[in-house]
Amino acid sequence: MPDVDRMLEKCGDFGRYQLFLLSLFAVVNVLTSWHYYSQTIISIVPDHWCSTEATQNLSIGELREVFSSYDDPFCSRKAREELFIPNIWMESSATKRRQNCDQWIYDLDFGYQSMTSDLNWVCESAWKSTLGQSMYFIGSVVGTLVFGILADKIGRLPILVLANCVALLGNGATIFSTSVPSFSICRFISGLATDSNFVMMYILVMEYIRPSMRTFGLNICIGIFYCLGSMVTPWIAVAVGNWKVFLLVTSLPIAIIPGFYFILPESVHWLIAKGDVDGAINSFLRVAAFNKRHLDEQTIRDFRTEFVNQSASCEKKYQANLFDLFKTPRLRRNTFILFFKSMVITLCYDSISRNVQGQGLSPFILFSLSATAIFPACLVLWAFQDKIGRKAMASSSLLVSGIFTTCTGIVLAYQKGAATMSPTLLAVLAVIGRFGITVAYNSSAQYATELIPTCVRAQGVSAVHVAGYAVTSLSTIILYLAHYFKPLPALILGGLSLAGAVLCLFLPETLNRTIPATIEDGERFGIGEHFFHFSCFEKTEKSTSDNTSTVTSIDA
Repeated sequence: MPDVDRMLEKCGDFGRYQLFLLSLFAVVNVLTSWHYYSQTIISIVPDHWCSTEATQNLSIGELREVFSSYDDPFCSRKAREELFIPNIWMESSATKRRQNCDQWIYDLDFGYQSMTSDLNWVCESAWKSTLGQSMYFIGSVVGTLVFGILADKIGRLPILVLANCVALLGNGATIFSTSVPSFSICRFISGLATDSNFVMMYILVMEYIRPSMRTFGLNICIGIFYCLGSMVTPWIAVAVGNWKVFLLVTSLPIAIIPGFYFILPESVHWLIAKGDVDGAINSFLRVAAFNKRHLDEQTIRDFRTEFVNQSASCEKKYQANLFDLFKTPRLRRNTFILFFKSMVITLCYDSISRNVQGQGLSPFILFSLSATAIFPACLVLWAFQDKIGRKAMASSSLLVSGIFTTCTGIVLAYQKGAATMSPTLLAVLAVIGRFGITVAYNSSAQYATELIPTCVRAQGVSAVHVAGYAVTSLSTIILYLAHYFKPLPALILGGLSLAGAVLCLFLPETLNRTIPATIEDGERFGIGEHFFHFSCFEKTEKSTSDNTSTVTSIDA
């Protein structure tokens, strides 16, 4: 491939255009956070009690006191039967079995009417919301595959627009959903956009920014604006007071994304891969004009000549396919670990982010507090990943998340009821747990990109990413287990994070290494590194032909 970075330097690789691009990326971060976490906010389950003749005139405080003697005050069948008919001992057992609750009294947190309280999808009907949200993640798997294939065929920019339009359609249609089938279909459509509505913009930003500024620019932008978007999401819901209005308010701004198609140039890497050298040159000319730079004719001719001379060798270089990753033992082991790591990180990231109920604190407050972990996580990644190495960063962040998430489960197990619950302690544990998994989540893409050989990198990274999204459909099921044993979700997620931390130790380090280009390079990569080999402990004077070169720039 021609030297894109050298060409970009002549056009201006961190000028007005790059700042403009980062500002648009900031907008995408906010909108993506609203889209992703809307599923959590619309499904918040407020405290609720069966509405009967005996309970209709009771205050919320009196309801809590009346139901407090039952093991499950919100959904206890025994409580409903005893309070439904005052003289229940005079009724037959068959009559008692028929006393199913169809009306509920809700203690709406901050007055917010969620979908679950609006449609009475609680207790025996709680599975309806869980099923619909699981369909969201099934949609994300399908969408990542389909949009990924389309992005290789028609370009990154059209898919950025298409994915966001699908997000707008899915969330808009959800507003009119009142049944399980319609809700599930709408959440599936909404899920189709997940990942592609963000990643395509990520690629465009990465390609047009100076390599030395990519880690800083991308992580700071994500850390500030994705964090802000996540933090304000619950308070938008509080401000509008209703789940339908919330979806409308957070979805309508997506309508500005189609305008990006007319102001941004297409991915130069994609254009070159498609053989459209004229399109790539036009993209560079647009960037140069925005930065008030001039590309001389000689530079353009040299770029065109370089493209023609290298096209044949590039064609031969990329003949390998995804299945070659599983043909040799060491590369196969590393690939399986990357798949498992991606599944653990994505599942834990989603579940920990959405596990904001039953912690003794308002889910709105806890959600906003835990979202504050995003910004410091990005700062830590920027400050330390190039110092301690990918392996140490991945393993230690999963270890931190696993320990504190498990501690959350242990604390919940030993606290009996709201009277003995410590909301502050649980909030601290939740924030630290999310901090660890956020660091792991943000670092995982780069680690996989550097470990997978260049000849199958696009296919390999996509497959690893899809594997992660494939298991996120289990997150709603894991969180649903709290209905049976409140600490269970935290204990499961903590255990998975700890397992992921251990498995990362089997991977080779990639910092300051020449990343593998061929399948053979991938099989030999990291031979001789032991289990506890970390880049931060290496001697600075070490200089062998295989290990001194810095990590090369990566094709998107």
